Amino acid sequence: MTSQKPYLIRAIFEWIVDNNLTPHLLVNATLEGVQVPHDFINDGKIVLNIDPSAVRNYHADNEWISFSARFSGKAMELFIPIHAVQSIYSKENNQGMFFPEEDHSPEPPKSPSPSPIKKVVRPGLKIVK
Repeated sequence: MTSQKPYLIRAIFEWIVDNNLTPHLLVNATLEGVQVPHDFINDGKIVLNIDPSAVRNYHADNEWISFSARFSGKAMELFIPIHAVQSIYSKENNQGMFFPEEDHSPEPPKSPSPSPIKKVVRPGLKIVK
């Protein structure tokens, strides 16, 4: 079954925007695949304003959140794996959702399951009288 997390992030984002509040993401910037401006990382985390007026080309699917934003006047493309998102909340009242830390160590390769032995069945002919 797929994770609920990307669906919850998208729903809460829409709920915050519909209420004319400012959505923010708290991201674990130490995880592999996170592309954010390093100058704004504090204690391995970064808070990002993802309000539609602050970002361009915002896209969130089941694997990634991506968008363009300006930092100190410089445009940058950001890529955030869903597993790196620790929370989505509104700036004004801190309402939203905080997610537990996920263990995202690579899964060990599955050992190939033994294939069942197939019995060769030959067609048989029968004399019918």
